[in-house]
Amino acid sequence: MRLLPLTYAARNLGRSPARLAMSVGGGFLVSLLAMAGMAFVLGMDGALRASGHPRNVILLGAGSEESAERSEIAASTPGVVVASLRGLATIDGVPLASPEVNVALTVDARPAESGAKQSTGIVRGITPAAFLVHPQVRLVAGRAPEAGADEVALGHSAARAAGLDPEALRPSLADDGTGGPTIAIDGRPFRVVGTFDARGTVMDGEAWMPIGDVLVLTKRETVSAVIVALAPGATPGQVDAFAQRRVDLELSAIPEPDYYAVQASFYRPVQAMVVASAALVAVGALLGGLNTMYAAFASRIREIAMLQVIGFGRAAIVVGMVQEALIASMAGALAAALVAILALDGRAVQFSMGTFGLSVDERVVAVGLAAGVLTAVAGCAMPAWRCLRMSIPSALKSD
Repeated sequence: MRLLPLTYAARNLGRSPARLAMSVGGGFLVSLLAMAGMAFVLGMDGALRASGHPRNVILLGAGSEESAERSEIAASTPGVVVASLRGLATIDGVPLASPEVNVALTVDARPAESGAKQSTGIVRGITPAAFLVHPQVRLVAGRAPEAGADEVALGHSAARAAGLDPEALRPSLADDGTGGPTIAIDGRPFRVVGTFDARGTVMDGEAWMPIGDVLVLTKRETVSAVIVALAPGATPGQVDAFAQRRVDLELSAIPEPDYYAVQASFYRPVQAMVVASAALVAVGALLGGLNTMYAAFASRIREIAMLQVIGFGRAAIVVGMVQEALIASMAGALAAALVAILALDGRAVQFSMGTFGLSVDERVVAVGLAAGVLTAVAGCAMPAWRCLRMSIPSALKSD
């Protein structure tokens, strides 16, 4: 089969700059939307799965296995767990058990009277053991907040969500915690004394405060959970057996990776809705591109008939039309990939459990390029059929 030269397809693209721009724009929009939807799904899944440490087990209130924010256990329970549960990891003889309170509150550096929408984030009440139980969290500037001093440490994404520049915040904090700004948490001022990095996990979007301060702030007397780190050789089954045996504590044990896997499945409908929304807009862009391609090829029916007269087969002409569409659509897809890498990769997105970063990796780029190819092939299929279904004599007489 003798094919049309590639230069023929390239020259035809320059016939109408307006049509070329619309074709490139259609490929750009479809590919960018496909990459944005995929980056959202991968970013949320990755953050939730990376947040669970394989050695940790979460002890929650019975019946609240799916949400630490809804869980409530007695404030005395962490002490009972430390004293009674065997198999806990220790550092310098201190068992690694972290009682914590998880609650959603407004966290904002902007004054309420400014009229700006107040940012809501997850505030985690902690003890010093939290930094040992959660090794994904690394204090990078300042120090940990102290109890009773109205102090807070912010994750990298939490600082940005609160209206602060995390890159400027880090050098402003001295080792003793001075130099930090004051932010409002649930309308009460707290001084930022530290910032931590837990990027790739939902904890990066949290504000960490002493657990006693959170209890006072929220007027509650119960904690949300106890996270325990297991010693080598210990198994989550031992913790579950403890929870089942101590019915008076009303606890439920779940390995931390399993807890976040459940959260990931809980957000599947949200992910599906985002992908469906992106797909619907992409279909609209695809239909617009189809209309553009149809107009471009329909005006060349006589030219296409002449190509058949001089010896080019219909298959060769279809290949040439696909080449034209691919050049325009893939130019848009490559531009979309560049925009996605520069503008979307790592961008923080807030959701009810905290913050996660959009992830634009090779899989996302591959999806975007595949969407560009699909746009090109789908966009020229109907015009090709319309142009080639006519007999050659009728096509030569067409206007």
